[in-house]
Amino acid sequence: MGIFSRFKDIVNANINTLLDKAEDPEKMLRLMVQEMEDTLIELKSNCASMMAEGIRKEKKLEEVKKTLTRWENRAVLALEKGREDLAREALVEKRSVQSEIDSLKEQLKDNIKAVEESKTEMETLEAKLKETKEKLSILKEKKERAEMERKANDAMRGNVNAHFDAMEERIDRMTSWNDLNRKEKSTEDKFKEFEKDDEIERELAELKKRMEK
Repeated sequence: MGIFSRFKDIVNANINTLLDKAEDPEKMLRLMVQEMEDTLIELKSNCASMMAEGIRKEKKLEEVKKTLTRWENRAVLALEKGREDLAREALVEKRSVQSEIDSLKEQLKDNIKAVEESKTEMETLEAKLKETKEKLSILKEKKERAEMERKANDAMRGNVNAHFDAMEERIDRMTSWNDLNRKEKSTEDKFKEFEKDDEIERELAELKKRMEK
C-alpha cells in the first residue's frame, strides 16, 4: 500500500511531519518520490487524453457548423423554388444541428477547464516532487558526510595506533642494540683503573709533603 491514497494527500502532505514519524526517513522519501512520479505520469496521461478529446470535439464542431450552414442554404433554396414545406423541414434540421453545436461548445468549455485544472495539478505536484527530491538529496549528503567522517576517524585512530606501535618497536630495537653493544670491562681494564688510582694517590701524597715543608 502506498503512502498517499489521493492526489490531495500528496499536495497536503507535510513532509517534515511524515519524516519525524518514519523509522527510516531515507526509505520514506524514496517511496514518496516514487509515488509522486507515478502520479505525475498518470496526470500527464490523463491530461493528454483530455487534450486529444478537445481536439476531436473542435473538429466535430467545425463539421457540424458546416452542416448547419448547409441546412440553412437548403432552406433558402427551397423557398426560391417555391417549396415552403421543404424549407420548413430544412429549418427543423438546422435547429437540431444548432442544439448539437451548443452541446459541443459546452463540452469544449468543460474540456478546456479540465485541462487547465490538470495542468495546475501537474505544476503543484512537480513542485512537491522537487521539494521531496531536495530533501532526499540533503539527507543522502548528510548520510554520506557522516560515513566519511566515521571512516576518517577510524583511519585517524588507526594511524595513531600504528604510530605508537612503530615508536615502541623502535625503542625496543634501540634498547636491544644498546644491550648488544654494551661490553663488560676486561680484567686488564679493571687493573689499569686500579693502577691509575694508585698513581693519583701517590701524586697526592707527594704534593702534601711538599706543602708541609
